[in-house]
Amino acid sequence: MSNVTRMYHAPPLSPAINQAVAELDTTIAKAIDAAKAAGLPQGLVASTLHGHAHGQAHIMVSK
Repeated sequence: MSNVTRMYHAPPLSPAINQAVAELDTTIAKAIDAAKAAGLPQGLVASTLHGHAHGQAHIMVSK
């Protein structure tokens, strides 16, 4: 796993990346709020997020 970057060794992130992360966080929070308001069980919300995170992690380590 020599292609793994440790964030504390990386240079500071660009303003564009910081903005994208902030927008992603806001969008995810709004989607979770909407799902809760629609009556989705909290476990389903959590498992869906976990599944997406697992899938993205698999993509990152298999490249």
